[in-house]
Amino acid sequence: MARAKRITTLPYRPPQRYALDLEVMTVAELRSRMPVGQRHFVHRIEFHMLVLVTRGAFTHMVDFEHYRCAKGALLALRPGQVQRFQRAPEWQGWVAMFRPEFLLPLQGSAGDVHGQGRIEALPTLLELGPQTVTAVVECLQRIHEDAGGLPPTVDTGTLLRHQLYSLLLRLSIEAIGRRAVEVASAASLQRFRRFQAEVERGYVREHGLAGYARRLGCSERSLTRAALDGAGVSAKAYLVNRIVLEAKRLLAHTAAPIANIADDLGFAEATNFVKFFRREAGCAPGEFRRQQDSAGMADNLD
Repeated sequence: MARAKRITTLPYRPPQRYALDLEVMTVAELRSRMPVGQRHFVHRIEFHMLVLVTRGAFTHMVDFEHYRCAKGALLALRPGQVQRFQRAPEWQGWVAMFRPEFLLPLQGSAGDVHGQGRIEALPTLLELGPQTVTAVVECLQRIHEDAGGLPPTVDTGTLLRHQLYSLLLRLSIEAIGRRAVEVASAASLQRFRRFQAEVERGYVREHGLAGYARRLGCSERSLTRAALDGAGVSAKAYLVNRIVLEAKRLLAHTAAPIANIADDLGFAEATNFVKFFRREAGCAPGEFRRQQDSAGMADNLD
């Protein structure tokens, strides 16, 4: 299987005439903007992306998980994830794309002070009921019309931000019910979100918890409680899983030598990386790469 040297990264890049940080369009509109040869390649996104299926079906790969999406399915994709749309007969739906910075603080219920908390609460794949699909489509249509019909001013951006927050609130209610964040305290969830952000910035150079706890002003035990509340795993496990995921991405989707991957991920010696990967992933890096080669990811017809 031929691999590129690096995983292709897609930034949030709307048409030049579009000056807002949230863009909503139909799947047909998205297809018309993408060259045919680029519709199904593996890529990493730098923005949030919501995909609602209203007709047809397809399979979507997100970090080695394959999600079957049919009518009523909603994909919630996050910055940094590696994904690929499988070739499939024409399916229809809506797509919303927005920068992480667009989720500015918005006062909400206890434990939920911004839209980021709402979107992080969503699973990658959420099956919506017919009434919710109708409501979500109406919301996306409204955003689509407002974004295209109103002047690109600060007030328009504020309007779209509140419309997006309303959409995320509806989706989180659908996903986890009205007890949205009662399972953990607001302080614990906020600490976990900060830990997530610190891990994204530091996992390639810092593999221990001490530095993260110090920067967050808490003990490693408090950090673990926050991670258990927010992700259901210990803080150490969360950090290790993040390193393993990036290693798998680079092994499966790039041609980089294992020694280079080890260096990119902050391992002083390639042998240390091999031992780490074997312990955490259950096989050596080279074996994992060969498994991906043999398994492949067969494309369907457009």
